[in-house]
Amino acid sequence: MSKFLQALNPAQCQAVEAADGPVLVLAGPGSGKTRVLTHRVAYLIEQRGVDPFNILAVTFTNKAAREMKDRLEALVGAQAAYALSVGTFHSLCARFLRRDIVHLGRERNFVIYDGDDQQRLMRRVLREMNVDEKRNPPRSLLARISSAKNELVGPAEYARLNRSSPFDELVATCYQRYQVLLREANALDFDDLLVETVRLFDEHPDVLAHYHTRFTALLVDEYQDTNRAQYLLIRQLAAQQRNLFVVGDDDQSIYLFRGADVRNILQFEQDYPEAQVILLEQNYRSTQSILDIAQAIIQASQKPKHLKRLWTENGGGAHVTLHKAVDQDAEALFVADELVRLIASGDVAARDCAIMYRTNAQSRAVEEALIRRALPYQIVGGTRFYERKEVRDILAYLRVLYNPYDSVSLTRILNWPGRGIGQRTEQELISWAATLGVPLFQALRELEDATTATPFNARTTKALLEFLHLLDHLRSTSQTTPVASVIEQICECIAARATLEREYDLLEAEERWQNLVELRDVAESYKHLPTEAQLPTFLEEVALVAEVDKLDPNADKVTCITLHQAKGLEYAVVFLIGLEEGLLPHSRSAQDRDQLEEERRLLYVGMTRAQRKLYLCHASERMNYGRFNSSRPSRFLSDIPKALLKGVPQRSPKAPAPQTTMFSPRSALGDQKPATGSRTRRPSAAPPPEETRFSRGQQVRHAIFGSGTVIASRLVDGDEEVTVRFNDRERRLLASFANLEQVDA
Repeated sequence: MSKFLQALNPAQCQAVEAADGPVLVLAGPGSGKTRVLTHRVAYLIEQRGVDPFNILAVTFTNKAAREMKDRLEALVGAQAAYALSVGTFHSLCARFLRRDIVHLGRERNFVIYDGDDQQRLMRRVLREMNVDEKRNPPRSLLARISSAKNELVGPAEYARLNRSSPFDELVATCYQRYQVLLREANALDFDDLLVETVRLFDEHPDVLAHYHTRFTALLVDEYQDTNRAQYLLIRQLAAQQRNLFVVGDDDQSIYLFRGADVRNILQFEQDYPEAQVILLEQNYRSTQSILDIAQAIIQASQKPKHLKRLWTENGGGAHVTLHKAVDQDAEALFVADELVRLIASGDVAARDCAIMYRTNAQSRAVEEALIRRALPYQIVGGTRFYERKEVRDILAYLRVLYNPYDSVSLTRILNWPGRGIGQRTEQELISWAATLGVPLFQALRELEDATTATPFNARTTKALLEFLHLLDHLRSTSQTTPVASVIEQICECIAARATLEREYDLLEAEERWQNLVELRDVAESYKHLPTEAQLPTFLEEVALVAEVDKLDPNADKVTCITLHQAKGLEYAVVFLIGLEEGLLPHSRSAQDRDQLEEERRLLYVGMTRAQRKLYLCHASERMNYGRFNSSRPSRFLSDIPKALLKGVPQRSPKAPAPQTTMFSPRSALGDQKPATGSRTRRPSAAPPPEETRFSRGQQVRHAIFGSGTVIASRLVDGDEEVTVRFNDRERRLLASFANLEQVDA
């Protein structure tokens, strides 16, 4: 047996040794597809005598391309590896165009515009057309244009097909002018690299013939993620030799929103009737218990004829755990407590564990629970909740309302939403304030005095005064209004949702708006404090969350990651949270069967990231818009046979009960010690209690929640944490804040 086959299983050997011609390798998760790809290339070179110069291998990310090159260098040597053409779609198309774009009447020394360059160019287009970019953000226009280019729809065809709204007509006009300016600058954007290569090969068969001769073997990774432009490009390159080897998994197609079309892999045998189809079903990553769960989920879908049956030699492993929490905070605390238990047992390290969720907004409760349990973590696939732009913008408003002389926060919101105050005006305001020797807020006050000479014209002065009056209006009630209501007032006064919809495409705007809803919901948990204390306490808590999270990037950390970003990764322990209707499957997919099936595949991808332990978590209710709403378990969970699941392991009597909600000004940070030098959160300097005041069965009364019965009480971080059963639910309260009244029996 060849040395390239010794480390492969029978199915992998079959794929590597497949005869020339179209080959479709359907590779289940953890089945070694990268190994198959690299060994196929090595086999072609060493056993079939194919010149490395004639091999083209295409993948989707630079990271994957680098990994493939490194493996090939180890297999075939540096010289042969150097002769190979290995890269992403975009990098390879740029290489083709450098050689042959002259056939399209363009110069070879074209520049490639990145996202920032594209937005600058689109702003020029909008200025030429006298269009307000605040109402029609360049990013939204470019997103529409990118979608059109991925479908190979040019400006003229887009204008013909899209006439249903003024915005469509604006996109069409901008698209046309944008392309003219790109050509004038001898520039291509990322989408043009694909579009122009397809057009080059279509309009100049002699050029395509050159590449048919050059590349006699074509290999493509992650074929299920191709969009139409990439699909057509592959068909063009493989048209003559038909020696196409593609690897992918229709069950892991999760990028519909980026233009990926799962039909490309499902219809491979229609495109190439002579194709060999090979299934890679042996999994090297997970236990059989995890694979059985994932298999149950995916088998319930609308499956094509090729059904992979995943199996492993890793053993059965522990049963998958299904956990039902009271709400999102209890869910997060359960996850944190399980992580503490697992790490303390020595079974895993923090770096071996991941928490996965459908939307970035779900990370808020998780982050706070991890901080409370002193677990280091890193966010992947999204910005930390309190560092997200829209969240920081609203927090900046709150900080200015609390302290109007906070110049950093004031300049952040000076022109958000856009109110015609540009960077030049901001700099003039800063310079003028320095000349007067006053803070920025006081400088704005000086504008109200008509006798004061200012550096601003009438229009700019009017915009600055309108901003000042907005702050005055909000400040007039901020000290006597619950902090959650203050956030609502800010969002209403600045039309936050409409602003986000102008600045971002529809899907991103909705996710950013949900982050603001989540921020408001966090503030709701401070409502039992005196009104005047809510805003400063809330700001202090949020500042603590932002500061304690600055950890050494090389430290051992739990990974918090969106399901979309988790593809291609693996962890010993995986927690999948928020498995509820409206989250997974997401509410946007409810009316579209294709989107609903993609949500199923997304869950499948998350499950198959786990190596040894998998937890599936959902909540009975979840706070939204300041109210707890009942949640239904994800429909996908009903596809799992009950025999494959187990309940939550029994906890020791000393462990905190995870299925109650912490109602305190600390939200989920109740056990977190203050940072060195920070102010204490206690309303008085009373010494910490040495024993509990409340006992099980005692009757108490709360000013908001009414009468209840004490379920448990314990000392936590110098305070007494009391679990009380009220009429509607159990709540965990801190005695120093809750002001519970003992009721005589």
